Amino acid sequence: DLGQGLGRLVQTLKDQLPAVGGVLGGWTPPGLPPGPRPPEEADVVIVGGGVVGWSVAFWLKALERQRHGMKVLVVERDLTYSQASTVLSIGGIRQQFSLPENIQMSRFSASFLRNINVCGIIGGRGVTLGSPAPLTRVLPLQEHLAVPNEPPIDIQFQPSGYLFLAPLERAAGLEATVRLQREEGAQVDLLSPTQLKEKFPWIDTEDVAVASYGLQDEGWFDPWTLLHAFRHKAMSLGVLSCAGEVRVCPSVSSPAQGSPRVSVTPTSMFPQVHMPDSREYQPVTCAIVINAAGAWAGELLGAAGLPGELCQPPLPIQPRKRYVFSWHCPDGPGFSCPLLVDTTGAYFRRDGIAGNYLGGMSPTEEEEPDAGDLSVDHDFFQEQVWPRLARRVPAFSSLRLRSAWAGYYDYNTFDQNGVLGPHPKLDNLFLAAGFSGHGLQHAPAAGRAIAELVLRGCYESLDLRRLGWQRLEEGKQLEEDGVV
Repeated sequence: DLGQGLGRLVQTLKDQLPAVGGVLGGWTPPGLPPGPRPPEEADVVIVGGGVVGWSVAFWLKALERQRHGMKVLVVERDLTYSQASTVLSIGGIRQQFSLPENIQMSRFSASFLRNINVCGIIGGRGVTLGSPAPLTRVLPLQEHLAVPNEPPIDIQFQPSGYLFLAPLERAAGLEATVRLQREEGAQVDLLSPTQLKEKFPWIDTEDVAVASYGLQDEGWFDPWTLLHAFRHKAMSLGVLSCAGEVRVCPSVSSPAQGSPRVSVTPTSMFPQVHMPDSREYQPVTCAIVINAAGAWAGELLGAAGLPGELCQPPLPIQPRKRYVFSWHCPDGPGFSCPLLVDTTGAYFRRDGIAGNYLGGMSPTEEEEPDAGDLSVDHDFFQEQVWPRLARRVPAFSSLRLRSAWAGYYDYNTFDQNGVLGPHPKLDNLFLAAGFSGHGLQHAPAAGRAIAELVLRGCYESLDLRRLGWQRLEEGKQLEEDGVV
């Protein structure tokens, strides 16, 4: 009777818990974090669980020489991804950049996405840090993101070229950029105003001197699917993850026994994880820390309490808010509509095939909105974006705005290009951030590059040395004309 009474009591308590899946209906006792706790030790801790962070995690496990030989932890502060740059982007990929490294990363990523479910041999060039010339090398077979016995990944790729329009004063520059893109293997056409009008009759070609149009490996896809695919594959290979806010703290090597105690400059970093519903930070002992915190990469390093000599120059990455607007126009461009970037900087693409479109425009430096939240300024569309679009596409004069959202660029204020590689003064810190709107499309290449540096000490697939910290120290900007 006692056993039956206890059984009824347990069942009654269970029935009163919230109806959520999991043990005890998903209920968590007060004071305990709802997710897994971070381990006390790991080989590599990746701060940031966006697409770049998970790409690094995947490549670390895919390229490790001994299966399960390395413990990798990814820490993401918001597992709902409600403010993540990855899932709030429009999902574009293009080959049309003016910096060779960006073109090469786009070509790598396009090939990776095209073969996302299949095995293939990836060729590359091995480049040791500091070496004067690339070394030819054939890389091993890679499985990409397919997980055995699970459905294939469908990133819903929509092939469609980017169409860049240039006025007369920028025509020569665009033509030179296209020559570079072709040298790097990208397939891009130059169109005169007459050819542009013939191909896209809905465009007003006034003030357009020349246009460039991507013929292959450009378009858009579903960002969430790619993020989930990287995450799912990495975890199937043994990567650990947890939710939490990370702070990194400087660390110094212990002095030799008997040595006099002197003031020592920190030589490495170690992370501490603040778990949800907890008042404590849990330290994680690790060999390598990778800062893939996106728009907050600069804030993460700036809050580390480093001595002044280790903070110069400061990491110039900060969140910049960008709006995406959705509108309907039944008489707008049809299925052949490219992702058009106007002479004014306004852009748009179709969203499906039912007369819906997505678009926006980066503000001027003086008009940068407050990045403290993700609220949308609808007047920006009415006053800045719509007039430019309606001038270029007359049918858009009668569009109807449907919705809008905002997301963050991890904006590199120095030169709007990603910063990749080891910190010059902290032995165990690597960075992969600052892509200024290109992080999603460059994530497969950037993740592999960082994994190669960690595991091999050199770049093997692409020579991305110029994207390192050295240019920040020397004040040498890398010019990229294709920032949208």
